Amino acid sequence: MSSEPHASRVPLTTLAIPLGLAGLAQVWTLSANGFGTSFVYEEIFWSIVAIAWLVAVVEHARRGRRANESLAQQLAHHTQGPLASLWPLTVMMLGSAVYRTNRTAGVVLTLSALVVAACFGAWILVHWVRGDIALQAVHGGYYVPISAAALVGALTCDVVGFRSLAEGSLVVGVAAWFVTTVVIFLRLARGPSLPEPLVPTLAIMAAPPAIAALAWLAISDGRPDPVFDTMSAVAVLMVLIQIWLLPRYLALPFSIGHWSFTFPAASVAGLGMTWARLEQPPGWRAMAMGLVLVTTTFIGLIAAKSVLLARRSSA
Repeated sequence: MSSEPHASRVPLTTLAIPLGLAGLAQVWTLSANGFGTSFVYEEIFWSIVAIAWLVAVVEHARRGRRANESLAQQLAHHTQGPLASLWPLTVMMLGSAVYRTNRTAGVVLTLSALVVAACFGAWILVHWVRGDIALQAVHGGYYVPISAAALVGALTCDVVGFRSLAEGSLVVGVAAWFVTTVVIFLRLARGPSLPEPLVPTLAIMAAPPAIAALAWLAISDGRPDPVFDTMSAVAVLMVLIQIWLLPRYLALPFSIGHWSFTFPAASVAGLGMTWARLEQPPGWRAMAMGLVLVTTTFIGLIAAKSVLLARRSSA
């Protein structure tokens, strides 16, 4: 007989692990493309992403078979449900990486994941329209199902050669980002304060404008313009908000929820590297490589602490 007959489902927050690693892999891809670092590093990081994604899927399926809670119930949970969209986001990014060596596989992965993300985002919107989601239940994770998914879709669809789809995804992502920001700021202003485990999701607000700026730059064939400058300026504002939130973040005990910091950090680093390459201020190469190393160290520390946390939990 199983020693764990009524295991709980794996929290959907764990899906932030492969996505955060995908963000880091993308930083190394930008480094290889724009600053001459070895493509070997890029390939190593994307391999780690694929392994992390596979382990997450297998573990979710293994634990899910023995759980009292069904997958449908977990997806309908107002706190965890929106985070399920982290899964197709990672697949989209993997697809754009695979496309460089296998175009057919890359297109299939990217477009299939985009369809899944779109269907899930529409499902979330239906719950909003019906009034099923209370304002107090909203948190930073609600950026993910529509805004972040569409913006990552824009970035990856452009890579795999679907420019029109990328443009449409960008419009949806920016519109959803604006609406979600209004809702989240209203929720934070009216209170109550976010529960401690959900505080790291506030970091996600820095990701959409950074991804939007990178997606627009790709769609406009790498030419910076007022749209790129505007998105970049908004990203800077979101980063400034994160700086003011640092004392609150640092007071939190470490948890798997800290992976919520990783993808936004990688997105902002990618934008910073791109800006440095385009504007080339004094010391721009050192600035860009500094962002690569700081992001790698930051995500590496979170990974190491996660391993230690898992060992303590299983002891």
